[in-house]
Amino acid sequence: MEQLWSPWRSDYIQSAHSDDAGSCFLCACANSAVDETLLVVADFENSFVVLNKFPYNAGHLLIAPKAHEPELTALSRDTAHELMTVLQLSLKVTQSVLKPHGCNVGANLGRAAGAGVPQHLHLHIVPRWNGDTNFMPTIGDVKVISESVHKLWKDFSEAFTRIKV
Repeated sequence: MEQLWSPWRSDYIQSAHSDDAGSCFLCACANSAVDETLLVVADFENSFVVLNKFPYNAGHLLIAPKAHEPELTALSRDTAHELMTVLQLSLKVTQSVLKPHGCNVGANLGRAAGAGVPQHLHLHIVPRWNGDTNFMPTIGDVKVISESVHKLWKDFSEAFTRIKV
């Protein structure tokens, strides 16, 4: 069995240990509009899209409901529908901005499933390119991210204003 290691994510996982909505970075994002400081690239009625500050790859997006809710099954039908619509839109935007060869899409539901922020449901889009894995994380304990997060914020926030589902 092949194992994938991501030791650079430890800081993120360790920083997201509180179950208190007052300390939830996703709640802070939910309470703002599009914001470069918080990396929010799109804002909707019941959800929002934010660039991951600790990405697996450049352009790693988080799509989350505005409600501080850990359970997908607890979302209203309208919010769940909007979340899926925003996920579709986010995939279109990712394709337009970065032109990846593929994307990983998923959710880690609960700490045991790998959620770094288990108290606030969120979906991931991780853009992938052929050959995007290399020896750096294994040998150097370093992940190379090929784009500036601020350039990505600008590109993604602009794309969200012009691309529709």
